[in-house]
Parts: sequence; C-alpha cells; structure tokens
Amino acid sequence: MTAFPPFRDMSKLRILLSNDDGIYAHGLAVLERIARTLTDDVWVVAPTQERSGAGHSLTIHEPLRPIEKGDRRYAVSGTPTDCVMVAINHIMRDNPPDLVLSGINHGANLGEDVHYSGTVAAAMEGVLLGVPAIALSQVWSDVDNIPWNTAEHWAPDIIRKVCAVGWGKNVLMNINFPDCAAEAVKGVTPAAQGKHKLGDDLILRHDPRGRPYLWIGTRRASDLVDGTDLKMVADGYVTVTPLNVDLTHAPTMAALGQVFPAA
Repeated sequence: MTAFPPFRDMSKLRILLSNDDGIYAHGLAVLERIARTLTDDVWVVAPTQERSGAGHSLTIHEPLRPIEKGDRRYAVSGTPTDCVMVAINHIMRDNPPDLVLSGINHGANLGEDVHYSGTVAAAMEGVLLGVPAIALSQVWSDVDNIPWNTAEHWAPDIIRKVCAVGWGKNVLMNINFPDCAAEAVKGVTPAAQGKHKLGDDLILRHDPRGRPYLWIGTRRASDLVDGTDLKMVADGYVTVTPLNVDLTHAPTMAALGQVFPAA
C-alpha cells in the first residue's frame, strides 16, 4: 500500500494549520503553540469566520478572498476545504506543506461527526492533495471550562509518535482529547469510529413573534462500544482514529463482481 513516509525529525517540516472555528478561534491559537514545539516553519490559513458543520464543501459560486493577517498567516472567505486548497495550490504553491494540522476543534469529532466536521474536512482535503494530515478536537461539557491544556499537553508527543509511524495515502488521522484535566488522562489509544444515536434531535422552538422554527440538537451516543472513539474518550482516553478517504466498500465490490462482468 502506498504510504506517506514517516517523519522522525519534525524540526525541518513545513506545517500548515487550518480549522473550522475561524482565524481568531482559541483552539487555533492552542494548535499554533503546539505546532511551534515541532517546527519553526508554521503557516496558518483559516476561515474568516466560524464554519462549523461545513463538512467537505467547496465555494464555487462566489469568489474566494485570501486576506493576509501577518507573516505566514491568512484568512480566507470560504470553507475549511477552501482554505486548505487555497493554501496548498496558491499561497504555498512554490513550497507546499509537509503536514496539515486541523483544529483544535471547539468540541468533539467522534462517530458520525466526522462526516459533517469542517475540521475533519480540512484534514481530508490535505490528504486528497497529497499531504498527510491530522484533525484534532477537544471534547468539553462546560463552555466556561474547556480543558484546552489537555490538548496542549498531550498533542505534541502524540503528533510526533503518529508521524514517526507513517500511514496510507488514503488515510487521515482523527485525534480527540477527553473532557478532563491533562493529568487525569488515562492514556492514548487507537480507536475505531463509533456510532451515535440515529438521527439528530430536532428541537422545536418559537421566535418572539410565535412563529415555529427548528434547531438541530447534539447527537448523543447510544451504545458505547468498547474500542470505539466514543467509549474510549468517555472513559478518559485520548483517541487516535485512522479515517479512510476512499469510501469504496471492498466486500460489496467483490459481490458486484459476481453479478456484473469486468469492463
């Protein structure tokens, strides 16, 4: 299997940072501090505003405007996917990044969250453009007490170890930090993608004029299966989940091959 080469010395790497919470997000500032413990060559290209839940969407019906915000720092008027595409194919075209780090997301990206997440999508775009990528998210339950120190403490060593292993070119890494203090983390574990309760909770409310509207609620875990990201994060572990960009289901392909002759 074709794989990204392992990085055993990260000090010479060029790292691109992006996110879906916007250029001024606290999690992006945390990620920048983390990245600077790995290398001095750090670039930031992030959305001008929060684009949570944007998934892997592209802006194709209006212009994209990269706005320089400082040395090696840009905001883009688009989605997280736009940001990574603009960074690699335009801003950094002559000297592209060796690694994409996306996050640190303001909240979990577990189970089916990965299909909606702009954070994961930014990492996925890096992989599609031939650059290894890692998405990072900090789980929290109290918005006034988000344990950002947990991610900041654990992430540098995890990134180094993951990058020293290397992984397939169709794969991105999805890392989630649990909702606890750094010293309370039980460890780091590989974890499979879990499964949330089927369907979002649609909350019916009424505006001040009495007109009804719907608000999409938060997915809740149903069965916390051992070995999944949902269960292990709930138990206080940092989870590392390899996500395959190629969605082809090999067993079904084989079955179809018995029905339809090869072209």
